[in-house]
Amino acid sequence: MRYGMLILSLLGSLGICLGTDSFAGYHWLWVLPLSFVGCFLALLVLMFLVLMIMCRLVDMEKPQKQDSPFYRWMAQSIARLAEWVLLMQVHTRGMEQLPKEGRFLLVCNHINDLDPVLLLSRFPRSQLAFISKRENATMFVVGKMMHKMMCQLINRENDREALRTIITCIDMLKKDMVSVAVFPEGYTSMDGLLHPFRSGVFKIAQKANVPIVVCTLQNTNKVFRNAKHLKTTHVHLHLLKVLYPEDFADMTTVELGNYVHTMMAEDLGPALVLQENP
Repeated sequence: MRYGMLILSLLGSLGICLGTDSFAGYHWLWVLPLSFVGCFLALLVLMFLVLMIMCRLVDMEKPQKQDSPFYRWMAQSIARLAEWVLLMQVHTRGMEQLPKEGRFLLVCNHINDLDPVLLLSRFPRSQLAFISKRENATMFVVGKMMHKMMCQLINRENDREALRTIITCIDMLKKDMVSVAVFPEGYTSMDGLLHPFRSGVFKIAQKANVPIVVCTLQNTNKVFRNAKHLKTTHVHLHLLKVLYPEDFADMTTVELGNYVHTMMAEDLGPALVLQENP
């Protein structure tokens, strides 16, 4: 999408220069860049208006029974555009381990609201459906796009409702509808450190009998601050390991959660892990 917008902006700015006869003198030196920026901003506004209209058509009360290719494409396009606009330079490692076929449970640390955006961008063919706090359903535009992409809301204060969400995710995996992504810490880490896990989410992989894709993210919590100063942020996405069902068949949910937490902690290093009091 971003390349298409850049090409259209360039064509539009050239058209403005030709229409105003700017190339006859030196006026094009300022008309061309200004019109290019104007065209690009106009396309951004147009895209946002289209997105608003499409989201107004979404009925949040109607259960979503399948992933929407259109809304997913739109979300992934916006995610890629956000990387570029926010000056993120993403460095990946271990992505070749990603299963080529079948569904999986993706788990990752959570240090910023941009984390789901980045994961959507970097796993475009995986059809990730996130488990998210229920408050996100009311977010402007975002809540409705999540709904169309089969994302599941979880009530962290009600164990019965949380279990219902986990059962739904198990069912989606078994029916080959989407892959599920979850942040096992249960919330965004405000200090940027890896916190203890709520291990219940690992029951999804155990009951659905699917692999667990273990990832870590670094520096997404610095993106907005750096972007305000027009500074590039080097974001690191590491796919540490893919655990197949036979790898954790004999583990309890707590043991599996502890094993994955240790793996993430070793990759992030002591400086990025909350040190619990002895």
